[in-house]
Amino acid sequence: MKVFRGLPNAASRAPCALTIGNFDGVHIGHQALLARVRSAATELGVEAAVMTFEPHPREFFARRTGDLSKAPQRIANLRDKLQSLDDAGIDRVIVEHFSAQFAALTPQEFTEKVLVEGLHVKWLMVGDDFCYGARRAGDVAMLQEAGRQYGFQVETLPTVMNGTTRISSSAVRLALAAGDFALAKQLLGHAYAISGHVIHGQKLGRTLGFPTLNLRVAHRPALSGIFIVQVHGLAPEPLPAVASLGVRPTVDDSGRVLLEVHLFDFAQSCYGKLVRVEFLEKLRDEEKYDDLPTLTAAIERDSNQARAYFQQRSGAVTATDRI
Repeated sequence: MKVFRGLPNAASRAPCALTIGNFDGVHIGHQALLARVRSAATELGVEAAVMTFEPHPREFFARRTGDLSKAPQRIANLRDKLQSLDDAGIDRVIVEHFSAQFAALTPQEFTEKVLVEGLHVKWLMVGDDFCYGARRAGDVAMLQEAGRQYGFQVETLPTVMNGTTRISSSAVRLALAAGDFALAKQLLGHAYAISGHVIHGQKLGRTLGFPTLNLRVAHRPALSGIFIVQVHGLAPEPLPAVASLGVRPTVDDSGRVLLEVHLFDFAQSCYGKLVRVEFLEKLRDEEKYDDLPTLTAAIERDSNQARAYFQQRSGAVTATDRI
């Protein structure tokens, strides 16, 4: 899969079947849409393409107004989003920088400069509530008229339902915030996980007797707290662990979000390795403690709960059992 930051240059442009959206989480509704794009691209003999945005448009406007509470919490980082799009058979992804200049494009300018000149779109699929252009002035009817004028076909995909519930990124965020990983798995089509490279931290956990591997989280995540997790990428089988995802209020006042994972009975160096942290169960919310001994006692309780979970889990073994 080819990834472009912004519109491809003239030499890299190619006719495509395209869909446009934020695709946060790439849930099963997204997957149905992507499967149709892949099918249409094959029928037409063109590449299957996705245009997505960074930052999220709502995040961009929240920053402009100074009210970050209006920015959506992220289900997935860009790496995980791109992996999901690759898994769906997409040939090329355009990660468009959402800026004031891009936001100011009229629907006509968006059609001409982005869809026709920039991407050579031959077929386009959008959701039935799709809006585009400055002040969201363009709608599906306008897009269909533009398609007739410029020679590309427009299809819409009806809402995908989970029973009586509309499948959406908002529904996934609500499930994650509630710690309902079973529902999140239903909506996503797979277990929820965050991937990233292990970075150096303050190494405070090591001094407390609970060394952690740390992953930087660039955006406000859709969940926070203390979790039972398992880590993929360090051994043939996933490794049992307990994790904290949040701002670490007891030891850090910067507001920076970090995913800290304490692996049980595992002492190898992990710096720089790419891992995937799969979330299994929420233990509690993040708390601020008065001192380090109180924090250490809480971490120990969390670790004991997580160890008990893995011991009771059918077919589960700990790293110690494998030795």
